Amino acid sequence: MNNFSIWLSALRLRTLPLAAASIIVGGGIAASQQIFSLSIFLLSLSTALLLQILSNLANDYGDAITGADDENRVGPKRAMQTGTITAASMKVAIIITTLLALLSGISLLAVALSDDIFSWLLFLGLGSAAIIAAITYTMGRLPYGYRALGDIAVFLFFGLLGVVGSFYLYNLSFDWSLLLPASSIGFLSAAVLNINNIRDVKSDSKHNKTTLVVLFGRARAFKYHLFLITAAPLLSCYYLYNLENTQTWQYSFLLAMSPLIKSCCALNSAINDNLYSGDVFNEQLKNTAISSFVFAMLFALVLIPQ
Repeated sequence: MNNFSIWLSALRLRTLPLAAASIIVGGGIAASQQIFSLSIFLLSLSTALLLQILSNLANDYGDAITGADDENRVGPKRAMQTGTITAASMKVAIIITTLLALLSGISLLAVALSDDIFSWLLFLGLGSAAIIAAITYTMGRLPYGYRALGDIAVFLFFGLLGVVGSFYLYNLSFDWSLLLPASSIGFLSAAVLNINNIRDVKSDSKHNKTTLVVLFGRARAFKYHLFLITAAPLLSCYYLYNLENTQTWQYSFLLAMSPLIKSCCALNSAINDNLYSGDVFNEQLKNTAISSFVFAMLFALVLIPQ
């Protein structure tokens, strides 16, 4: 594998569609209200993707340093774990990605906020929090991903901030009803993380990485997973129901639920059969991430005719 391929693998590009989901939903809501701006959408998207890449690199570094990624890892191999990228090189990559995320984020604010000082201060604070959260998930002295706080962070940043925050940038307004679709995307994102943690429960427990799965066990984690998968479409349907002139065909975004339900069945079987092999969990993690992205895409598209 050449150097370019190694770094491409370390970026974990397969995680990017899910990172884009909240921006797409925020853009779809903006389009439904005739306030969509392509420049704001593209800059929001680039910022979200860079933050996800930053989180991926920091996660690779942090789990390698703590030993959570070792030779027994059942998930996809990591760059530092396998020795293909050194710690020093990974640190440089993290710094570069942080600077790019800052550049993209500040460019976004310059386009969207003009001279609105309050909004500048608010989003500089939120942006700083997002960067810190991306880095400290597994890095630093107190990585919150090792203290069962990962699900909350994913819900907040992939759901609430991604949807509500990106929508706010289009016309500097806030609507409480946006918490419904924002929570939907947050729940689906948390479901993806939950599968990851169900897969890694043995390794995480061994290396003192406390996740909700480590705390409550795989059986309860699956019940939590069912809640996330069930609540997401219900909240989005309720948001759509409360809009004016909603047509029956607009609920077609629920077609994305079919593979999510199938994934739940596969996870339930694996847990009941006491399987710990990474294959089935890796497959359902991929399926859930792709289906969540499709859910977001379809939901955004059915909103546009409003």
